[in-house]
Amino acid sequence: MATNINEEQYLNLARYVLENGHEKHDRTGTGTRSVFGYQMRFDLNKGFPLLTTKKVPFGLIKSELLWFLRGDTNIRFLLQHKNHIWDEWAFKKWVESPEYKGPDMTDFGHRWLVDSEFKKVYLQEKKTFCDRILTDDEFAKKYGDLGLVYGSQWRHWQTSKGGTIDQIANVIHQIKTTPDSRRMIVSAWNPEDVPSMALPPCHTMFQFYVNDGKLSCQLYQRSADIFLGVPFNIASYALLTHMIAHQCGLGVGDFVHTLGDAHIYLNHLDQVKEQLSRTPHQAPELVLPAAAKAIDQYEMADIKLTGYHHEPAIKAPVAV
Repeated sequence: MATNINEEQYLNLARYVLENGHEKHDRTGTGTRSVFGYQMRFDLNKGFPLLTTKKVPFGLIKSELLWFLRGDTNIRFLLQHKNHIWDEWAFKKWVESPEYKGPDMTDFGHRWLVDSEFKKVYLQEKKTFCDRILTDDEFAKKYGDLGLVYGSQWRHWQTSKGGTIDQIANVIHQIKTTPDSRRMIVSAWNPEDVPSMALPPCHTMFQFYVNDGKLSCQLYQRSADIFLGVPFNIASYALLTHMIAHQCGLGVGDFVHTLGDAHIYLNHLDQVKEQLSRTPHQAPELVLPAAAKAIDQYEMADIKLTGYHHEPAIKAPVAV
């Protein structure tokens, strides 16, 4: 079996935090094992860095990134593509609103773990909520929109003068016209907006770098959920790098992933240990259309993987 050097980067991170992390309290009440400051480097010419030691649903990664690139912030687009990874934050906004008259959904994290009846009620309430987002335009507008999250910050950054900045369009133009620039940066972290955001950006800024006809990208991620979130983030930014390179007529170089608070939730420890016991498969390959589309015009079918062989999925709860 071929060595998967990109996946070893991730497995080394998980192993390091498992063995050296400090136990910390966190916003969700779940608790974490955490380290501060860690960096991984993925050579995008050595296969696409989608993990193989567990199944990672690439369709969810594609639809989320397309959602961001379209500047969309309403979960309806995601639900239309059977993507539920942002449901919890929209649902939380609904059940905490004065209009919600259903069963009590407070203290979700603890009750999910200890109360099987609560889990059934929660799942039914959330299904009803998602169905209504898909079918009720006014409800979707009010409760499906997450506000100033990535799509808004990337494509419609709000300025102090009342205008907006399309950071993605700007950075593509910079790569094409001034490829040696050190200012090819997209930021999602706006201190003024953080208090009003459904979830302040975890991946806060990324920078591009061109050398020898290849595009590299470095992401700074302030908060990194190693078991559930980081595999998505690695694949998403690797895909973004490929797509931006495709726009600019460049090959791909490295994706550099720099983490601030890198943590394993305490209710994910067994899952991480199970994953670390597995042997990686060869990395898959990414296939994009021969001719690049406008960055916000890609469809799900335009982005494909070949040779994705993987171990079974490992389930774990999301900390909200």
